[in-house]
Amino acid sequence: MADSVTIGLIQASNDVEGNESVDVHKEKAIEKHIKLVQVASEKGAQIICLQEIFYGPYFCAEQNKKWYDAAEEIPEGPTTVRFQALARELGVVIVLPIYEREGISTYYNTAAVIDADGSYLGKYRKQHIPHVAVGDNGHGFWEKYYFKPGNLGYPVFDTAFAKVGVYICYDRHFPEGARLLGLNGAEIVFNPSATVAGLSEYLWKLEQPAHAVANGYYLGAINRVGTEGPWNMGEFYGQSYLVDPRGNFVATGSRDQDEVIIGEVNKKMIREVRDTWQFYRDRRPETYGEMTSLLP
Repeated sequence: MADSVTIGLIQASNDVEGNESVDVHKEKAIEKHIKLVQVASEKGAQIICLQEIFYGPYFCAEQNKKWYDAAEEIPEGPTTVRFQALARELGVVIVLPIYEREGISTYYNTAAVIDADGSYLGKYRKQHIPHVAVGDNGHGFWEKYYFKPGNLGYPVFDTAFAKVGVYICYDRHFPEGARLLGLNGAEIVFNPSATVAGLSEYLWKLEQPAHAVANGYYLGAINRVGTEGPWNMGEFYGQSYLVDPRGNFVATGSRDQDEVIIGEVNKKMIREVRDTWQFYRDRRPETYGEMTSLLP
């Protein structure tokens, strides 16, 4: 396995009004993102990550049962199957964040990981689910209406090019899972997101570089762009980026453009940084008992 791996991060706007049917949203967004994945591959990307629930708007701005119809089983659902074929055709790894249905009506915010031969490696389910109002217009991050908290832990997937972990959007505010992904062997962690300008924007380029430094891995942060009607809850401000284990920004996207961001992972740097700082060696897990208690 080569030490250098080319990463592609895809940020994009939603081109369909939210009042349109779920089927129209999925058809248009999937068509758009297939083209963007092809562009990323043409630019040399070997591992490609899409944005949070890429095949439609950020529907959590409202509470509407209509959006349950966007969910699919993984890996049996048509979107996963379609991107398995695309991964196989292009010889790329794809991190595919979609809305998952398990059984009749249990729903998760999930990312499937597809290897370069098209095989399904597994999935990560978003652990931390926000439920907060944004502004005075009745819109917000109503995610508890749509998603059950993840129950699969913090898996790491041994792909053709690197060991990959996933954290999704709001997860990024919590260091515990970021550390566990590193302990489980991640060389790069992807955080597909849907986040708008306002309260937490100043944290966008603060928290995740800190995770990369504290855990000695690369981190790819992906955010969509533009505003989405009819909710208009704020600007999705893009600026997707790849950051290295020293906290340096390897590649950064624009604020407002559909874009494929390309950056390089150097696995030798991971070992160099970990040998220098030895944060894993100096951990004191025997002192962490209170962290697992229901405090305060």
